[in-house]
Amino acid sequence: MSIIKMALLGTTLGTLALPALAETRIGVTMTSFDNPHLTVLLNAIRDEASRHEGVTLVLEDAQLDVARQLNQVQNFAANGLDAIIVNAVDGDSTAALTAQARSAGIPLIYVNHPPAELDAGMPEGTAYVGSAERDAGRFEAEAVCELLDGTGRAVILMGPLENRAALVRTATVEEIFAGEDCQIEVVQKQTANWNRVQAQDLVSSWLTAGIEFDAIVSNNDEMAIGAIQALKAAGRSMEDVVIAGIDATADGLAAMAAGDLDVTVFQNTVEQGHVAVRAALDGAGGQSVQPEYWVPFEPVTAGNLAQYAN
Repeated sequence: MSIIKMALLGTTLGTLALPALAETRIGVTMTSFDNPHLTVLLNAIRDEASRHEGVTLVLEDAQLDVARQLNQVQNFAANGLDAIIVNAVDGDSTAALTAQARSAGIPLIYVNHPPAELDAGMPEGTAYVGSAERDAGRFEAEAVCELLDGTGRAVILMGPLENRAALVRTATVEEIFAGEDCQIEVVQKQTANWNRVQAQDLVSSWLTAGIEFDAIVSNNDEMAIGAIQALKAAGRSMEDVVIAGIDATADGLAAMAAGDLDVTVFQNTVEQGHVAVRAALDGAGGQSVQPEYWVPFEPVTAGNLAQYAN
């Protein structure tokens, strides 16, 4: 089928592309369909695509498998799709994905999980849509430090060790905890792979081992909620431990409203999804795409919870 490319407006955050003039097919491969945070992202991608006439999404679940994701991108290229959106399983393994899309001349938009190429500069025809992970870690750590009056012991629940966002968030938290104004000792840090159940099991094992801590600092809300469940199962008072997460998910905000979660950081995942689709449409229409599109993180505490809970 011959696909007529469409004329589009620019690629700034606030700009909406013009409706498609004919069928435009966008391949989307997600790290996992089972992750609640990524479900928000996927729904935002669907929502934005539905606003543009003639846009068809081809959706794939990589199921946390790097090889599977590469195969999905290869299939998108072989089938002549007009643009590709990738929520990368492993940011350090994106070179093959980028090479595949570029060799096929297909615009490639990474979203939410930063690719390795971001450090050196995104290649022509590719872009990254996301939020600055250092800001997430900084907002989280500074809030925890304030709640602990600058001293104490903390454990860190990390995302997957191959995930750039998890690494940057953790490193930033550690950096701030080691600063002059915040002397917080990190007594344990382990991965729970963004997963609530794994985090609950890990925190339970720390409690059983007698590890003492004043704060649990999590790379995301799901693991923070798992930590809360572990503390409650062990009969620990929630007032004795500061719990921090990132993403301001619906469950995270509900936990904060209940007084269980003390800190989270709002990641505007919906806007990321919308911008990714608009950038993909611009690329499919022959327009240039910006190398980077940044959607700011915003700190959330009990004091400003109301503006995020709606």
